[in-house]
Amino acid sequence: MGRWMRPEVYPLLAAMTFVTSLCTFQLVRNVLQNPDVRVNKAHRKMAVLDNREEGMRYAEHGFRKFLRTRPPEVMPTINNFFSQDN
Repeated sequence: MGRWMRPEVYPLLAAMTFVTSLCTFQLVRNVLQNPDVRVNKAHRKMAVLDNREEGMRYAEHGFRKFLRTRPPEVMPTINNFFSQDN
C-alpha cells in the first residue's frame, strides 16, 4: 500500500469507510426490517398491509428508547460550566 497511497490519505480513507458503512447499514436495515418494503411475493400482492405492530417495532427501536432517557444536550459538561455563576 505504501507505493500506491500516501499517509495523508489515511484519515480521508477512514472517514469514507465509516460513512460508507453507515450508508450500507441503513440500506440493509431498511430492506430487511422496514414494514413498507415488500420483498417477498406474498406481501407484494396485498394492496394494504395490516402490520401496525411491526411498524411500531421498527419506529421504536432500542437506540431511540435509550435517547429518551438522556437530557437533550450535546455537551452537558460544557453547558454546566458556562451556566454556573462563579
